[in-house]
Amino acid sequence: MNHEKSTSGAEPIVRLNKLNKHFGSLHVLQDIDLAVTPGEVVVIIGASGSGKSTLIRCVNGLEEFQQGELDVDGNPLLPDGKATQALQKIRTEVGMVFQQFNLFPHLSVLDNVILAPMKVRGLDRSTAVETGERLLARVGISDQANKYPTQLSGGQQQRVALARALAMEPRLMLFDEPTSALDPEMIGEVLDAMRELANDGMTMMIVTHEMGFAREVADRVIFIDKGRIVEEGPPETIFDTPTEAPTQSFLSRVLKH
Repeated sequence: MNHEKSTSGAEPIVRLNKLNKHFGSLHVLQDIDLAVTPGEVVVIIGASGSGKSTLIRCVNGLEEFQQGELDVDGNPLLPDGKATQALQKIRTEVGMVFQQFNLFPHLSVLDNVILAPMKVRGLDRSTAVETGERLLARVGISDQANKYPTQLSGGQQQRVALARALAMEPRLMLFDEPTSALDPEMIGEVLDAMRELANDGMTMMIVTHEMGFAREVADRVIFIDKGRIVEEGPPETIFDTPTEAPTQSFLSRVLKH
């Protein structure tokens, strides 16, 4: 295994049971069963339109689901967006990094990072600044703290987005193709920051097309096709000896050089 963790017997931090999601007549997620234990890194792969991003957006309530059960850190989400108290709690305990950086252009890098902890968690500014500076150092951009997002490269902006998510001290981090909007030379710096996070034991669910990264950091790889989990297992199993035809077909396409 890539980084040994004692997660056996631990209560899942994320649990999906027979989850179904529809966009109108389109059945986007079909009977998804999935449990993620604390400290586990789960990477979700599949073709565009397979339901990967929708799945991860359901976990923090950005997308509603229609049938099934979804529980995040003991907080149940109900179908069709009910149970708002649980949703608010989940939003404070789950960090998310998107394809786009969604930074506030009129705020400095540091102010982007400390805004939510001050507004949502009620941290005083000096404590928030201390935490923000530490997190910017952790993702390798402490020297950019006083700049504005437009003065940064795409890779730097994505690392600010990562620091901003970590500032809320999340119990779970979700990543929705965090490198897909970046120029190739900037992808590595974002993956490096995520790699360190995985090595530190953060629970992570990652949707990505970066197969080398998936092989390296994942404890488990989930392959989704047409809204269903087709195959899952350790990365060496999924990448080297996949058993299902859709998985074999997908990997034969994406692993071509």
